[in-house]
Amino acid sequence: DGGDSGEGTVGINLSGAWICDDGFVAFVQERVECYKTPPNRICCEMTGTAAITNLTQATALIRELKKMGCRFSLDVFGSGMSSFAYLKHLPVDYLKIDGGFVKDMMDDKIDCAMVEAINHIGHVMGIRTIAEFVENDEIVAKLRAIGVDFAQGYGIEKPKAVW
Repeated sequence: DGGDSGEGTVGINLSGAWICDDGFVAFVQERVECYKTPPNRICCEMTGTAAITNLTQATALIRELKKMGCRFSLDVFGSGMSSFAYLKHLPVDYLKIDGGFVKDMMDDKIDCAMVEAINHIGHVMGIRTIAEFVENDEIVAKLRAIGVDFAQGYGIEKPKAVW
C-alpha cells in the first residue's frame, strides 16, 4: 500500500530506544526534507512489546509523526493477550496479525479464531489489518474470506532485490 501517492511505502522498524529518543521526530523531519519523501509514504512499525513497554512515549511519538502525515503499524499483534487492552490507546493505522497464528490457521481452529478476532477488533477500531507469514493460496483465500486487508509472505511474493 503506497498511501495516497500511488508509490510504494517506505517502512521504518522502530526499536524501543528510538521510541524513547526525544530527537527522533526531528531526525525523521530532516530525512523527509533531505530525500524528498512524502510523509504519507512512510510507515513506521513497532512491536507490541516495544509499544506497551514505552506506552506514553510510543503514543506521543505516533501522534507527532502522524501530524507530519506518516502512518503506523503495530507488528506481531496477538502474541501477548494484554495487547488488546493497550491497543485502545495506540493510534495506529495498521495491525499486523502475528504470523504464528496465520501459518497454522488452516489446521488449528484456535489459530483461525485468533486471526478472525484480531481482524475484527482492528476493523471495529478503524485499523486496517495485515496478516504475516502467508505461505500458500489456501491461506490467502481464507484471509480474504475473513476480510483481512493485506498479506505478507511467500504465498504472496518471494522477497526480491529492489535494485
